[in-house]
Amino acid sequence: MTDNGINGEAREDSEAKVLANVPDGLFIGGQWRAAENGATLQVRDPATGEVVKEIADASVADGGAALDAACAAAADWAATPARERGELLRRVFDLLTARADDFALLMTIEMGKPLAEARGEVTYGAEFLRWFSEEAPRIAGRYGANPEGTGRVVVTQHPVGPCYLITPWNFPLAMATRKIAPALAAGCTVVVKPAELTPLTTLAFVALLEEAGLPVGVVNVLTTSTSGAVSEPIIRDPRLRKLSFTGSTPVGQALLRQAADGVLRTSMELGGNAPFVVFDDADLDKAVAGAMAAKFRNIGQACTAANRFLVHRSVVAEFTARVTAKVRELRVGRGTQDGVAIGPLIDDRAVAKATQLVEDAVSRGATLHTGGSAIEGPGTFFAPTVVGDVRPGSEILREEIFGPVLAVVPFDTEDEAVRLANDTEYGLVSYVYTERLERGQRMIERLETGMMGLNVGVVSNAAAPFGGWKFSGLGREGGAEGIHEYLQTKYTLTANPFA
Repeated sequence: MTDNGINGEAREDSEAKVLANVPDGLFIGGQWRAAENGATLQVRDPATGEVVKEIADASVADGGAALDAACAAAADWAATPARERGELLRRVFDLLTARADDFALLMTIEMGKPLAEARGEVTYGAEFLRWFSEEAPRIAGRYGANPEGTGRVVVTQHPVGPCYLITPWNFPLAMATRKIAPALAAGCTVVVKPAELTPLTTLAFVALLEEAGLPVGVVNVLTTSTSGAVSEPIIRDPRLRKLSFTGSTPVGQALLRQAADGVLRTSMELGGNAPFVVFDDADLDKAVAGAMAAKFRNIGQACTAANRFLVHRSVVAEFTARVTAKVRELRVGRGTQDGVAIGPLIDDRAVAKATQLVEDAVSRGATLHTGGSAIEGPGTFFAPTVVGDVRPGSEILREEIFGPVLAVVPFDTEDEAVRLANDTEYGLVSYVYTERLERGQRMIERLETGMMGLNVGVVSNAAAPFGGWKFSGLGREGGAEGIHEYLQTKYTLTANPFA
């Protein structure tokens, strides 16, 4: 895997400059500072295993200080006119867009995704800033007479209060903007805790907020290797009023239990097990293209990644052959290399999980068409994989794969497809390929997911409500619904002014 893209000394110099511009401290009360105990943590490039930067490792005391700062700034920020809050977000949108290449390279270094995909994430992540900059001045209530005519009903919206935002490692920019933007637009102050594996993009983004004129204490950032220890006191503090988390369902369940005592508002974007259903009347050109996008975007490391490919028996052989041919063409390598489509998985545990899931499927009778194993050498790479005729009971049908593994299951009838698609505790997203309008309409009503792509392989959009059903979470991010996760409603009854 030689580097023939950004290469040699020029590439190293570009990466060094980008990394040097990332703050290495915590951001608390408008100041970049070391951890209270001086501790640091190392951030590694998953493509090489090398340490790329050392940053502050927050303690429990640092978490308390961050929440103190957010609480101290809460009243003033809530009273800031909505237009001013929106204009701050718009300034950050402009700054981020102007520095898109730097942010893309930074994400590729710390997370591993190919540069082209990283640039796409900058565009996607920036859109949350623009969208919620426009939503801030549109926060509205209502006024009207009560049915009895004895008074007037006044409904107003207010910031929920200080928020704790926990973001995942797989989309380091977009998951930060998707939470920070609506919180700030609504008038809330925040403490942000990015993932230990990919904290640099969040630090760089908050530096942009500071440059754009962020008031002291409105956004605070904790980077830490002891997430549970640092987070629990913040969540249990009665001053905190909102918790937003993106990550695994088991961790989300634990956080919900902690949040229960404080009756916190919660948004939980949790695990997925997305079905990708291909009917006998599907346009296979569209279905294959959609499958490649839905499965291999972000190296398969996305909660929206298609996990189970349910394909009608009459077209399963052709579909499998065509996707296998496409998968064999995917180039694996460091994301800075030209033409690379598949970067590394995030760490050794991710490689071990993908390996185990494929081995289990094959041991139960599935056919391995291509890939199926880790790639030797530096970094945590796994070969793009297709397994066909996956049998019931296989772990790959129950577990979220989070890797470049496409698993195919044949079905015979529409009812069977629906049963198989819904046979999971998760319900984040589904994908359906059919050329029959009425069948597509039936799938909208029958599939138990919070989102659906109908003849479309990528559904995420800042203007749409992102979120799931069942064990895939609570609340919505994005769209008109997204800002309401950070608002609370007050109803006031006034006397009839004409009485």
